[in-house]
Amino acid sequence: MNSVAKSLLKSVKHGRAAWLRSSSSHPGKQRSRRLVLGIETSCDDTGAAVVDDAGCVLGEALHCQKEVHLQTGGIIPVVAQQLHRENIEQVVEEALRVSGVSVPELAAVATTVKPGLALSLGVGLKYSLALVNRHQKPFIPIHHMEAHALTVRLTHHLEFPFLVLLVSGGHCLLAVAQGVSDFLLLGQSIDIAPGDMLDKVARRLSLRKHPECHSMAGGQAIEHLAQTGNQEQVVFRLPMKQYRNCNFSFSGLLNLVKNAIAQKEKEEGIQEGEILSCVEDVAAAVQHAVAVHIMQRTYRAMLFCTKNSILPPQNATLVVSGGVASNQYIRKGLQNLADANDFALLCPPPRLCTDNGVMIAWNGIERLRAGLGVLHRTDDIRYEPKAPLGIDISKRVEEDSIKVPKLKQIRWLAS
Repeated sequence: MNSVAKSLLKSVKHGRAAWLRSSSSHPGKQRSRRLVLGIETSCDDTGAAVVDDAGCVLGEALHCQKEVHLQTGGIIPVVAQQLHRENIEQVVEEALRVSGVSVPELAAVATTVKPGLALSLGVGLKYSLALVNRHQKPFIPIHHMEAHALTVRLTHHLEFPFLVLLVSGGHCLLAVAQGVSDFLLLGQSIDIAPGDMLDKVARRLSLRKHPECHSMAGGQAIEHLAQTGNQEQVVFRLPMKQYRNCNFSFSGLLNLVKNAIAQKEKEEGIQEGEILSCVEDVAAAVQHAVAVHIMQRTYRAMLFCTKNSILPPQNATLVVSGGVASNQYIRKGLQNLADANDFALLCPPPRLCTDNGVMIAWNGIERLRAGLGVLHRTDDIRYEPKAPLGIDISKRVEEDSIKVPKLKQIRWLAS
């Protein structure tokens, strides 16, 4: 493993961390504890964790590639693949060492096989199949978005069904989780994801050169600068307002932002690559537009689920997960939206919103309990770079043509 990779390897030794659901939430499960090793390599982080069926994280390790990809201006698949190859064995061995568990003690190995970067997925799958074949262990293929959606059941006692909003660098979707591996897809991004858009805006603004943001990922830099910006100084037209569905679109908004940046550079007489004097205002306006677009589509999903009795009339829950869920401005807007519609809002801890081995191991536990997708033969297993989540009912949502009330009454700006 090279020196850069070594410096980036992070092991997190939790044991029975306070935020995890205690074993008392699962009476009777202690009599024969089952352990699952989870392995995650869908994009640019190599993660592994051991979780038991009482919901305890016994050990985990994570190798983050952020610094490497910040230097190259974005994720390069072949670079991500090589870093996964260099680090997967040490990451898995570290998770097992911290947990005090040996491979023969495992009930199964769970690994992300879809969706994600093909080259990255391939590394995790190849390593996992060698492991399960060598030790004759069951294999549980994991859908990355299902794992994100179910992580909240590790940290909170939550029964099905519930509404899920998954927002990250690679995905943006709304779905109803009716059970393990039982989802109704209400809508998804028709082009790029919000995290990807925010990263591209940060690169266009050259935020790596900003003294406060040089070590931050794009979305983090936008959120940081937006705190001191005035969103009303730059106004962006919101996407898809004429379409009464729950789909998202961020590519058109990205073009509007790029055009506005070019215009501001012209007004200030600076070249592309220099920092705008109004960079905080642009960041605030971009963040606000993304937040409102997400809120409007989520609002429609809430109304659709209520109208069609898909969620219980009392104690309905909105779960928000994925990397963009860590954005506090967006999260506060969604909290107020949930409050206004009598929904509870639940989010996994920020460190479990980004890609990690814990969510994969937990999804493995959920599937092991339900007896779903536990394989004893792996001859036909393949990774899938693109894979839908659940049953797509987005056409039904559009047919209902639900008009969303204006969000002016829902305020979420920090006082």
